[in-house]
Amino acid sequence: MTTCDELLAACDRLLVPERFKDYTVNGLQVGGRERVGRVMTGVTACQALLDEAVAWQADLLLVHHGYFWKNEPVTITGMKRRRLTTLLTHGIGLLAYHLPLDAHATLGNNATLARRLDFEVEGCVDGEPGEGLLWRGAPPAPLSARELAAHVGARLERAPLLVEAPGVGEVRRVAWCTGGAQDMIIQAAEAGADAFISGEISERTTHLAREMGIHYLAAGHHATERYGVQALGGWLAETFAIEHRFVDIDNPA
Repeated sequence: MTTCDELLAACDRLLVPERFKDYTVNGLQVGGRERVGRVMTGVTACQALLDEAVAWQADLLLVHHGYFWKNEPVTITGMKRRRLTTLLTHGIGLLAYHLPLDAHATLGNNATLARRLDFEVEGCVDGEPGEGLLWRGAPPAPLSARELAAHVGARLERAPLLVEAPGVGEVRRVAWCTGGAQDMIIQAAEAGADAFISGEISERTTHLAREMGIHYLAAGHHATERYGVQALGGWLAETFAIEHRFVDIDNPA
């Protein structure tokens, strides 16, 4: 076993959360046991994931979407009270990394999505790898928009919603940012991408795609962000010789 403080320090050194202006607290959100032998990972610290952690007797829960988001109510009532009660009653700590985990150059959500989709990474539009959130590169071969959508759906086991842009030919340059980054489509188009992939879609996204001449694929917030936290959990398990288990709580969004 190792200590929670050692795991936290290792994650902070790796992900460097102080680089990011985020909407939540990155790092330890709920204290648990001092000694950690089992780490469970998941995308979101929902009640279903907490219940899995209790059943597995996890010492620490590591997620991408934790608690204490900017502008949310600060009162500990209802759903929030039930979730925190579960963690505190069973002595399970909660560790969460949001934007730092999106951005990490090898273990992050964007990096692991690229590997999942066999994209050749060329860099980031908005900063250096490890800091930028909008990634760019090339698909394994030039593809039509529908062929790209089929490829993404097969690799993520979830059919994406495709908005085709009139007059755009084969996809040779692609940009992506996991999760709720649909408004980055403007930067992606200005950077010369033929297609942009993110997790969610808004009403305005369709018009932006069509009018800016860039295909858009909404591949699922959850589906695009399953891989970074798994990679981070695997890294911790290998580094500290502890047990790691990823639990995928089904989410169609």
